[in-house]
Amino acid sequence: HMVLSVIIPVYNEKNTIGRVIERVKAVKLPGIKKEIIVIDGCSTDGTRELLADIAPKDGICLVMEDQRRGKGMAVRTGFKKASGDIIIIQDADLETNPEEYPALLEPIIKDNRQVVYGSRFKKGRGNASWGNYCGNRLVTLFMNILFFTRLSDVATVYKVFRKDVIKGLNFECKGFDFDIEITAKILKSGNNIFEIPISYDPRLAKDGKKLHWLVGVRALFLIFKYRFFS
Repeated sequence: HMVLSVIIPVYNEKNTIGRVIERVKAVKLPGIKKEIIVIDGCSTDGTRELLADIAPKDGICLVMEDQRRGKGMAVRTGFKKASGDIIIIQDADLETNPEEYPALLEPIIKDNRQVVYGSRFKKGRGNASWGNYCGNRLVTLFMNILFFTRLSDVATVYKVFRKDVIKGLNFECKGFDFDIEITAKILKSGNNIFEIPISYDPRLAKDGKKLHWLVGVRALFLIFKYRFFS
């Protein structure tokens, strides 16, 4: 049996994490066993208590961090725990749809691709805000120019890859900038990234999604750094 490790970093997502886990569990993947790894970054809204309750019943590997270290750090912790042949990163909100796993896995299983990204913007802006879309396009364009690639969504949640791809890669980013680091290091190690379009249902800023423009500036700096100095 092939094993898929689903890594879910979570911070204060009490209202959605239970449904996300249910949806991940409900996905039918013939011949593939799912391993769900949830890393809680020291939530303060009751998420921890909820996870402590459902994890044993649902056979989930639960990691409770003792302090908030950031999404990138949570994903890196998930990598260490993952025993699967293939790894997928899943957000704890309901912006993306686990029902798209079969489409995301198909290029890896059938066409022997090493890395697949689920792109929110392959078919245009979709439901994303103009600010989010333009910022992401700028960062992605910079990555494409420096790494000679043709991506449409560097910051997507759905990054899927064979575990071997990240073997031997050392990561240092702890926050949202981890998206840039892992993409740059995957490309630099000689792996191509294959994109397929995914659906995307963004939360409004008032629902808790706030990324500052400085995140974009730091992203541009990191792309430059990882291309030439790492």
